[in-house]
Amino acid sequence: MNRLWVRLSLAFSTMVLLSVAILIMASGLIAHSGIRESIILDELQAPDGLIDRLEAYYSEHQNWDGLGTDISENNEGLSIGPSLGLSLVMTDAQGKIIYATAHDLIGQKRNIASFQSVIPIVVQGETRGYLALEEPSLDNISPRQPRLLLEGLSTMLVTIGLMGGVVGVFFGVLMSRSLTAPLRRLAEAARAIGAQNFSRRVKVEGTIEVAEMARAFNEMASALEQTETLRRNLVADVAHELRTPLTVLQGNLMAILDDVYPMDKPEVGRLYDQTRLLSRLVNDLHELSQAEAKQLPLNLLPVQVDELVNSTAAKFESLADAVGVTLKVDIQPNLPLLMADSGRLSQVLHNLLNNALVHTPQGGQITIRTEHIGNLLRLSVKDTGDGISSEHLPYIFERFYRVDASRNRDTGGTGLGLAIVKAIIEAHGGHIKATSDGKLGQGSTFTVEFPLIYTPCAIEWAVTGAKAVLIQGAETM
Repeated sequence: MNRLWVRLSLAFSTMVLLSVAILIMASGLIAHSGIRESIILDELQAPDGLIDRLEAYYSEHQNWDGLGTDISENNEGLSIGPSLGLSLVMTDAQGKIIYATAHDLIGQKRNIASFQSVIPIVVQGETRGYLALEEPSLDNISPRQPRLLLEGLSTMLVTIGLMGGVVGVFFGVLMSRSLTAPLRRLAEAARAIGAQNFSRRVKVEGTIEVAEMARAFNEMASALEQTETLRRNLVADVAHELRTPLTVLQGNLMAILDDVYPMDKPEVGRLYDQTRLLSRLVNDLHELSQAEAKQLPLNLLPVQVDELVNSTAAKFESLADAVGVTLKVDIQPNLPLLMADSGRLSQVLHNLLNNALVHTPQGGQITIRTEHIGNLLRLSVKDTGDGISSEHLPYIFERFYRVDASRNRDTGGTGLGLAIVKAIIEAHGGHIKATSDGKLGQGSTFTVEFPLIYTPCAIEWAVTGAKAVLIQGAETM
């Protein structure tokens, strides 16, 4: 009883049965003699109806002589009574029957009060006769007499109502099962998702609301499947990244215990380098998790971007000169202030420059360009290095993704630099993209765009979205 299709079936059946009951009641009322009398009386008293013609006949002849013959020759209007199952009787003023549907009654004298319904025939203010209605006696009904109109109609309505009720209940149950079938399949798919079967989908069908629910469920299932895939990949990547330094530490320490390696400072230094790699990997993962959960702390202050770019580029000049790479800075004058965390922006630029420096060969060039376009501040880092092929571009901001063998731990990275860059930029409300032709010497370009937001409401929105805390004075510009 608690199933939706059962309740819908009961609701449909109740409505159908109620409609059938109303139809049967209506057919009973139609067959009732009171309804029939009302129909006949209205017809007889209508303008130019039988009463008017009888009054005209008496006015013309001043008596009822010859009325029977006249009625027999022209009985228009007299069939209304018999067709509805009532006898039509006409008497004079004294109650003598002049004409009757049952001809054996003609000539008899009746008490006017004994009739079912009586209409007086008034001529010049005096009652000259009566037109009466009554139920026919069984003796006056022929066994072969056709079924009366209203009785036949009543029976037909009852039959149609009963048949319609059965068909309505049957199709009501079918419709309720059809309406609830998508919901049942949706519940089964939800249980499958709960059992870690993230590939399960449901067919988008049914009403607009049910189809929209199925579409939303499929989108949720796709997101869960993608999240589960990322989680498994992350666990596998973290395990792989941690395994190498831990293996080195374990092997070297075992060699020291077995007196294979001497316990001197150079060996301790190598072990220390592995612990630094482990610490950096853990810190990067923690920072990336904070950013993706929108809990990365940001100290938003007005930042002079040209000064930040110049100071960061100055730190890389000596490194660029050491490998024979030219570092060029192209800053548009009069750049507007940017509401941002200067430390995080330095981290972004540092990672982009370090990435470009690793992949730019000797004699190459790295160009840092800043410009103000509309309500955006654009920062780009372009190199003339190896370039990135088109099949790798969509994935370079994912954790631990490496385009080629040169992107490994030997270069000093953890494989998280670009993922952290993307997370920090998005925490500021900006976005980053990478473009490359994948050709040696043409390199790659990383472009960062930040929205210029200065209103207090906008600043508050940016801080809330990043789960940051404004320090004193950050709201003023």
